[in-house]
Amino acid sequence: MTTGPTVRRRRLGSELRKLRDASGMKLEEVAAELGVAPSTLSRIETGKAPTKSAYLSQMLEMYGVTDPAQRQVLVDMAREGHRKGWWAAYDDVLPSGFDIFVGLEAETTGIRSYENSVVYGLLQTQDYARAVLRELLPRHTAEQIERQVDLRMARQRRLDEEPALDLWVIHDEAVIRRAVGGAAVMRGQLTRLLEVGARPGMTLQVLPFESGAHAGMRGPFSILEFPDRTDSRIAHVESMGGFIYMEKDREVRTCSDAFDRLRAAALAPGASTDLIATVRANL
Repeated sequence: MTTGPTVRRRRLGSELRKLRDASGMKLEEVAAELGVAPSTLSRIETGKAPTKSAYLSQMLEMYGVTDPAQRQVLVDMAREGHRKGWWAAYDDVLPSGFDIFVGLEAETTGIRSYENSVVYGLLQTQDYARAVLRELLPRHTAEQIERQVDLRMARQRRLDEEPALDLWVIHDEAVIRRAVGGAAVMRGQLTRLLEVGARPGMTLQVLPFESGAHAGMRGPFSILEFPDRTDSRIAHVESMGGFIYMEKDREVRTCSDAFDRLRAAALAPGASTDLIATVRANL
């Protein structure tokens, strides 16, 4: 898999943060020298924004990076970070901050996700996605909704790429029982889940109502893993307030522990498939 701009920006940001820490300079000091807001430098260091070549040159001078080879590696990272991913074609409908998630999702090798109200995005059918988006985005035009649906379908190309995506999704039972879009649309969606669940590398579970209180009661979340061990895992939460990206070890570990508890409480994959098939038959 070719490393894309989102991961390149993360790697560059991580290196710049390490260099700043080694220099003993505070983020606010460096931001003042660059003439930018601390929040801008923070976005560069967390890989959420690309950095200008002029800023990079100034930072390398401040951090005492003189080795030509090291400087060139960082310059190349910055240049790659400015490349646009395929999702840039959907800038007109991408919610603010969601481009980061799409970029990470396109380059991840493993995803662990818990969903409590809707089918995970990479597994949605067009009709199901359209029904969901119409409710979530009531002020969007029909054309904008279709653009959103197209984006969601384009994201699903990751399921057919190599290396195969290691995807493990746990759906609350409410997800498979709520007839989004009507019975016909929901039957198609459940059929899709049954088909995808049989693919290599895919693990689907259902968390039954009878499980009672559980580790996912605060809401849905995803954990993304990457092929290079130097690229730390990211936990992602989407809410009415926007998109939250958690990269600190303790934050990701908290989400990972919650996911482990959820999969222990959920039905086994085979039993989950049986339940999905039963719900589909009763629609």
